[in-house]
Amino acid sequence: METLIRLLQDHPNDPSIPELIKGAEAAFEVNLNQQSAQLSGVWDLRWSSASQPWLKQAPWLDNLQILDPERSRGMNVLRFNGPLARLAAITVEADLSIASATRVSVCFRKGGWVGPGLPGGGRLALMKTVNQAFPAWLDITALNETLRICRGNAGTTFALLRRHDLNLESFFT
Repeated sequence: METLIRLLQDHPNDPSIPELIKGAEAAFEVNLNQQSAQLSGVWDLRWSSASQPWLKQAPWLDNLQILDPERSRGMNVLRFNGPLARLAAITVEADLSIASATRVSVCFRKGGWVGPGLPGGGRLALMKTVNQAFPAWLDITALNETLRICRGNAGTTFALLRRHDLNLESFFT
């Protein structure tokens, strides 16, 4: 497990990651009814089986998934990392619910561009309602305080690491 975490942190394109993910999935027994607190937080996408560029890890991007199952909300955030992170982001907000011991149901609500903070609070934003034509979900196949592996409804596998330096609440203000 430590090898997988280290590679995701330092070498997210390492060709051994898919096999290490399979091993991690076999080693975990996930029960979201007991682990919802571990699910909550800001997660950084470090590896994906997807071919779409917005679902892949890139060294110059923060590709974040913010999960707050206690308040039934979540968000995907794609933004430049480093000092440019506060300037703009592409976000998709969602309603979440724990559907089973391993599945999180996702209903996308709105998405768009979120800009810099404004004096006195708030942010510039251009958001549009999302008309989700099909059910979406994440099957959580491995979960602890550091690592989350999941499979989306399209069959894509994602490996994410918790970002302890980012506050979940700051994304919902």
